[in-house]
Formats: sequence, C-alpha cells, structure tokens
Amino acid sequence: MSYDNENIFAKILRSEIPCDKIYEDEYILSFKDINPQAKTHVLIIPKDKYIDIADFLQNANAQYKTNFWASVNTIIDSLSLRDKGFQIKTHKGKDGGQEVFHFHLHLLSNS
Repeated sequence: MSYDNENIFAKILRSEIPCDKIYEDEYILSFKDINPQAKTHVLIIPKDKYIDIADFLQNANAQYKTNFWASVNTIIDSLSLRDKGFQIKTHKGKDGGQEVFHFHLHLLSNS
C-alpha cells in the first residue's frame, strides 16, 4: 500500500479541512476528534507521511521518532493528564480497525 495524499489527515495538514487544534509543532498536529469516544479524545498525527505505526516505526528516522514522542508528552502535560490517567491507542491495517491510512494516535481520557 502506498500513502494516499487525499486521505482526510493529509487534507487537514494542508489546511483544506479545518480542525479544532490542540497543539502543533514541526513534527505533529493534534486536534479534537469530531466523534469523541471519551471526555478527552485527541488525535495526534505526524506531519510526515506514514501509513500506520509499522510504517512509522520502520521508516521514520530516530530523531523524528524521538521528537514525535516528546511532542506527545507535551500534549499529555498541556491537557493535565499525566496524573489523571489516559489511554493511547492506534490501529494498524483494515483488520486492526484502521479507517484513515495516515498514522495517528488516539489520546483518550475520562478527565
């Protein structure tokens, strides 16, 4: 499978579709999920083109991975979730429940 430049997250990254932004830096964009499954439901996407977590883990360079996860950590702190608790979920492939084929994390909390 090759990366689809017309997926919804690619369009959000190009500002063709608006989002309710939570945090953005040179590595990631995070925004509120339009169909939240918890009180806090944030989507976190890398700005580079990765189809899923396996693609990201295999093909992102070490610096990008480090900075991506540091940005995730920043979001956790900015939402005051560190001491309250949260889930981070991702899906890999159609059989794993992936609907948008751009790597993304779901950050969920009932706080």
